[in-house]
Amino acid sequence: MKGLYCQLAESNEVIKFVFQDKESPRSVRDHYVKLQVKVCAFSPVNTKLLTELKLKKDFLPIGREVAGVVLEVTKPDKVSWVDAAGTIRDGLRAYMALHTHSHVSAGTTVLVMEGANPFGTIVIQLAHHRGAKVISTAGNLEDKQYLEGLRPTVGIRQPLVARAINLSDRKVDLVDSCLEETGGLGVNIVVDCGVQLYSKEDDPTVKQHLPHKHDILSLLAVASHWVTTEENLQLDPPDSRFLFHKGATISFLNEEVWQLSNMQQGSSTFHCIQLITPEYRCLDILKDVMEKLSSGIFRPQLDEPIPIYEATVAMEMVQKKQVRKKQVVQL
Repeated sequence: MKGLYCQLAESNEVIKFVFQDKESPRSVRDHYVKLQVKVCAFSPVNTKLLTELKLKKDFLPIGREVAGVVLEVTKPDKVSWVDAAGTIRDGLRAYMALHTHSHVSAGTTVLVMEGANPFGTIVIQLAHHRGAKVISTAGNLEDKQYLEGLRPTVGIRQPLVARAINLSDRKVDLVDSCLEETGGLGVNIVVDCGVQLYSKEDDPTVKQHLPHKHDILSLLAVASHWVTTEENLQLDPPDSRFLFHKGATISFLNEEVWQLSNMQQGSSTFHCIQLITPEYRCLDILKDVMEKLSSGIFRPQLDEPIPIYEATVAMEMVQKKQVRKKQVVQL
């Protein structure tokens, strides 16, 4: 079995991607499904998390977002292998954000930070499908135009995004825009892609396209939910008191959370995938993701499939976040 692996240096600062030939497992354990992989999608590897979970090895397999021929759980005929592989991870993360960590429903307002990326696009589509009003941010004019052009393929052809906020426009204020769009009530659910912890004066290396944590706190509604991907989020006592007064909650979005389970449920390799997770009913989620792909509710943001011999270069670009769309390799 030939697979793509990442090779970590001792400092975890240098990472290489190489092909390795490994012997295929002869037996499949309970709750696993053996499949013939057709397409694999790439996402950045969280090397820091792997080290913290003591999963560091000389070679770590890459590519768990796969689609292929399986024995029992099959994809709908209308869904291509490319779309299936390219939506698995982002679909799972979107469900975790909007259903596990928060409770999206009709009438709620959802703010999706950086909605023009592959993950943000799926979150927008799921939130709109559930009847929520969606606000999203963009890092430039091109992303703003992309968000404003999103339309559902089924039902009324109204915009998926009620308001696209271009953060590169210095005249635009995130908090004011959200409060104006919600009549001053604030946003019910926020899904971020990271936040600024310090101001530019305190830390000149901060990413200006990310919102400051105080901006997020200021735009939250009463009994709201903030779902963050910022693993080093720091809250000062005044921040905690503000959340207490609002009755708001913060939760951390980490799709690798099943690795913390004592039974290691949800872990997977390149060719054998475990489909049962302790809390998130992964199998049910994956089925629902495929159904929404089949019906046209989900439309992933994918690049053109690449051949296997370009996989190492593509994965290096993904790891450095130098690509805009989801990268998939055709096997």
